[in-house]
Amino acid sequence: MKKLLFVTFILITSIMNAQDTPITAFLEKWENSKDYLIKVAESMPEDAYDFKPTEREMTFEEQLLHIMQNMSWLGANYFHVKEAEVSIIKNRKERIIENVKISFNSVSSVIKQLNLSELKEQVDFFAGKKTKLQILNLLQDHVTHHRGQLIVHLNLNDVKPPKYVGW
Repeated sequence: MKKLLFVTFILITSIMNAQDTPITAFLEKWENSKDYLIKVAESMPEDAYDFKPTEREMTFEEQLLHIMQNMSWLGANYFHVKEAEVSIIKNRKERIIENVKISFNSVSSVIKQLNLSELKEQVDFFAGKKTKLQILNLLQDHVTHHRGQLIVHLNLNDVKPPKYVGW
């Protein structure tokens, strides 16, 4: 009986520890970030995808495309994410939303395969040497930054933003 309790304890502890790594934490946040960005993108009427608050800023559509391009660039250069096959749905809004999902999922599929030691690896980045963990944080931070701008676009178009999705 003691042996069974000990084995059970070890298994439960291992499972709990496996769920508390930078990779699992990132993947949980990444999935929620994707869901929230999709809700933001779906909230904007398609005819407002060309809206831009000032000449200096990107349109709503350009913001979404920029987010995807950054995921592709960081993913390919630092995590060997293969270029995702993009959707060619005819409707512009649907196509962009589908491609946002594809971009997020491409990053997720590769990050799921990483081991913790890989996150400590240093890579050359334009801002100097960074760890892969720092690049993961940059991936999420970049999405958050531009999603905030998209929420301003929604508000300026009198569209109520979706409820925040955090952890």
